[in-house]
Amino acid sequence: MLLLSSNSRLIAMIRGTKADTVVKTLLKILIKYRKKVEEEVTLDMAGNMGLIVKKSFPQAVQVIDRFHVQKLASEALQEIRIKHRWQAIDAENDAIENARNKNLKYSPELLSNGDTLKQLLARSRYLLYKKSSKWTENQQQRAIILFEKYPDRQKAYKLCQNLSWIFNNTKDKTSALIRLAKWNEKVRQADFKSFRTIARTMSIHYQNILNYFDNRSTNASAESFNAKIKAFRAQFREVKNIEFFLFILSNIYA
Repeated sequence: MLLLSSNSRLIAMIRGTKADTVVKTLLKILIKYRKKVEEEVTLDMAGNMGLIVKKSFPQAVQVIDRFHVQKLASEALQEIRIKHRWQAIDAENDAIENARNKNLKYSPELLSNGDTLKQLLARSRYLLYKKSSKWTENQQQRAIILFEKYPDRQKAYKLCQNLSWIFNNTKDKTSALIRLAKWNEKVRQADFKSFRTIARTMSIHYQNILNYFDNRSTNASAESFNAKIKAFRAQFREVKNIEFFLFILSNIYA
């Protein structure tokens, strides 16, 4: 489902995100009105989204939503955490099997905060999404142990936080270009495959990413509304009467 909004108002709701389907629907709007969209259209880095905007609103400036960029970085960080967690699970399984073969009782090693290594990696998921200044006391203790045991996790965490800082504190394109270039160099030095992929993706879309720093536009309102629709739809097994479903939605959220 694709939501199109303007000034926090829903313009259209189109089934699916196939470029041909969406463009066909939008082309029903007269060209003189579509050409009036000369400001910004926020979107993610999917190729079909850029194609839709280019064909439907030829005068519009495309802006890559910062949150889609930051989401990639967060996913890369979590990927590293998950890799270590699987390794910890394998190591624990090996230890349990060895203890059984020797007719011994297996007792997992406990860390200073009471976690096992497997628990540490599982429970550190949410603290990696947050600024260190917003960690709880337990999260602070867990982060200290985590980063001591896995320095690469700390390095990846700092890359994510630095990227977020750039988007939060940079006011113009020139400064953004310089800071993102420096961030790209840090990624190169860190040598994380997933982060290198993000850096390459950003370099391909760099112009539309830099457009964010003109007016700091995001599609957060549309994304929020989309999340509400998904949550509302999840309460039902299926939607048979689409018109009635949309009527209920408009009454609840309009």
